[in-house]
Amino acid sequence: MFTKKLNRLKKELNLFDVFALATSATISGGLFLLPGIAAMYMGSSMYLAYLVAAIPLIPAMMSKVELATAMPRSGGVYYFLDRSLGPVLGTVGGIGIWLTLSLKSSFALVGIGAYLSIFFKDIPIVPVSISIAILLCLVNLAGAKKTGKFQIVLLIVLLSILAVFFIGGIPKINYGHFHGINKIMFSDLMSTAGLVYVSYIGISKVASISEEIKNPERNLPLGVFLALITTILIYAAGTFVLAGVIPVEKLAGNLTPVATAGEIIFGEWGAILLTVAALFSFISVANVGILSASRYPLAMSRDHILPRLFQQISKGGTPVVSILITSGFIIVLLIVLDPTKIAKLASSFQLLMFAFLSLAVIVMRESKIDSYDPGYKTPFYPWTQIFGMLASFLLIIEMGWLSMTFSGGLIILSVIWYFYYAKDKVIRNGAIYHIFERLGRNRYVALDTELRGILKEKGLRESDPFDEIVMRSHIIDLPDKSDFAEVVKPASAWISQFVEKSAMDIEKMFLQGTRIGATPVTHGIALPHLRLGGLDQAEMVIVRAKNGIHIKFKNPLTDFEEEEQDIHAVFFLVSPEKNPTQHLRILAQIAGKVEEELFEEEWKSANDEQELKESLIHEDRSLSLVVSRKSETASLIERSLRDIKFPQGCLVAMIRRRGQTIIPTGRTVLAEGDRLTIIGDPKSMKELKKEYQSSL
Repeated sequence: MFTKKLNRLKKELNLFDVFALATSATISGGLFLLPGIAAMYMGSSMYLAYLVAAIPLIPAMMSKVELATAMPRSGGVYYFLDRSLGPVLGTVGGIGIWLTLSLKSSFALVGIGAYLSIFFKDIPIVPVSISIAILLCLVNLAGAKKTGKFQIVLLIVLLSILAVFFIGGIPKINYGHFHGINKIMFSDLMSTAGLVYVSYIGISKVASISEEIKNPERNLPLGVFLALITTILIYAAGTFVLAGVIPVEKLAGNLTPVATAGEIIFGEWGAILLTVAALFSFISVANVGILSASRYPLAMSRDHILPRLFQQISKGGTPVVSILITSGFIIVLLIVLDPTKIAKLASSFQLLMFAFLSLAVIVMRESKIDSYDPGYKTPFYPWTQIFGMLASFLLIIEMGWLSMTFSGGLIILSVIWYFYYAKDKVIRNGAIYHIFERLGRNRYVALDTELRGILKEKGLRESDPFDEIVMRSHIIDLPDKSDFAEVVKPASAWISQFVEKSAMDIEKMFLQGTRIGATPVTHGIALPHLRLGGLDQAEMVIVRAKNGIHIKFKNPLTDFEEEEQDIHAVFFLVSPEKNPTQHLRILAQIAGKVEEELFEEEWKSANDEQELKESLIHEDRSLSLVVSRKSETASLIERSLRDIKFPQGCLVAMIRRRGQTIIPTGRTVLAEGDRLTIIGDPKSMKELKKEYQSSL
């Protein structure tokens, strides 16, 4: 069964938005503040720590991207942990990451003061930081799209200034600064890597807004990994230039190293230019911090972990209450605490969450839930996840007992909240219960239902042959009212030609599906479906009954009580056993199509087999073209299909000629009055529509 679509945030972010958000959330204190601190431990060789620190991040990001493409929902870590390891750990991740992201944002706002104080000695840092926080709150209230565009501007300015810095700095590197590189202690390298690891964590923030990303299966992994490569190169090159330009005694402990290097390379205007870059970077981090942190209360409120007021979404599609409360909390932190002393402690908690995310991937895969369908799968499973967990714990240990105590405090706080407020309101469990089911215990069936609902929202993949399946499907158009059991017989007989099973065996399997609650019934249609061995490709039988088909079925949404309905369509889908997720995506596509506002009217008014099939396929992937001497199609008359040059990627799937349906071949010659159904990719369809516009 597929879930009903809930009130969701608008999908407004494209690939470049994802890249800009992830990159600009990462290039900040790691380049403009931490190099001076890292140099206190490793001297001019501290750039090596940045390269080592990136290693454990890679498996963590792979795991997070896999989960985000399977479950593109607001709340990132919270949602992934809740649905995999259960609501207790989900609450720990949600509250903890919300607090740590808020701390990081306040830390970035205070970091602005360190650079402004270079030129304005008596500037009031806290009031300035609060003013910027209010401004960024207003930007976020305007919507994710406007926030993303704001980030793009910040990123372009930042990268342009850094390019000037690299071009001017590389020729002035003093390679004598690196003479002690062969004397580095491994313990110093690892502890410093643990210190600067926080520089990369910003990349992970974008997963919390995956619900707002267009085509997340493509844009999320591509945007994140492009950002990861970009930031690794910038940190490696930037810290190498800093170490090569600034003498180690002047670099160690320097809290404005980039401005210092800018002054050495370009003079006073260089210090000003690099200070501007620092300000832009800290504002970027704070802005993305508010954007991503505000999605955690929204997600937890949807699941009853937090009060309902956090669910409120404005007309512009933004979680207005969540943004206001997150921004307000950041302002309180600026007034009450010193974020520079606390924000660093939060890194160990984020590392702990990264370890749990690696475990979450293992749990989701081993649960064997067919509807767990990530668009990106981590390579070298499960070794990548095991390495990610071990590396995270190693860095946590290197950070010391104070950071671990801070993480322990967040865990205790979150667990207390769960048992005090949320426990009686939450009735779900994670995918780990599906592993228990394999071991003979129990499972949480509603998770599979929820994931199927996500499949419907994500839609088909480019490789899914949905249109082809529809075009070669068998149509049964019933003039009189029928019973479902009667309809199953001819459908099973047609399907039996593709497999070794008999028509009677297939009929029994379809009927069994309605008895056990495995046949979805929604919006006046039924979707009986099977996965059969020996089948080469998916096949479908489509049944229309203008006067209705009576069906009895068990409804899983009402505790499997038996219900009766009159429906007007049945879609019998059979798929090969080897690809269960594609089978579910095709089912989800049909379910989504029949929920469209005009589908029922179009379905009932279809005059023939061809129009019935056309009502199911994508509008942007199909075209119905009538051949006529009075239009641009006149040139097609009396020509074979193989001699006609349609745009690449187009296929003439069906021809309607004088009341008959023809499945064409390359030798088929077109005649006046033919109605062609053409399918293909959206780009090809656009070209075709432009060429034959008056014939449509």
